[in-house]
Amino acid sequence: MSYSLSHKDHLATLKLSNHQRFQHFVDKVVKHGEIWSLANDEGWVTLTSDGDNCLPVWPHPDYAAEWATGDWEDCTPKAVELDVWLSRWTKGLTEDETWLVVFPNLKEEALMVEPVELEEALREALDEL
Repeated sequence: MSYSLSHKDHLATLKLSNHQRFQHFVDKVVKHGEIWSLANDEGWVTLTSDGDNCLPVWPHPDYAAEWATGDWEDCTPKAVELDVWLSRWTKGLTEDETWLVVFPNLKEEALMVEPVELEEALREALDEL
């Protein structure tokens, strides 16, 4: 279950720098146990950045829903439980040579990281709990 997100907090978070949004993503995912992306009947949506296949991820469904326009208008936010992500997704994404676009804002700005980099940040945050 996602956390409560006010409109004010939503807008303020989108104004953070790429690095700040990455850290916000890690903090919220660790606290609430979910990673959100977009999916449709055909599966998860991906995008291409500099020739690389990428999966965009967000800490809350409202951020993902904002991206469900244009080619993705048939998509809806879908969650992956953190324990499932850590046990299967990093390996699968790495094998598929898919990068992660972590918490992109509406200007399409975000950090692009390898799956193992995100896993390391998540595990480090979990260890600090």
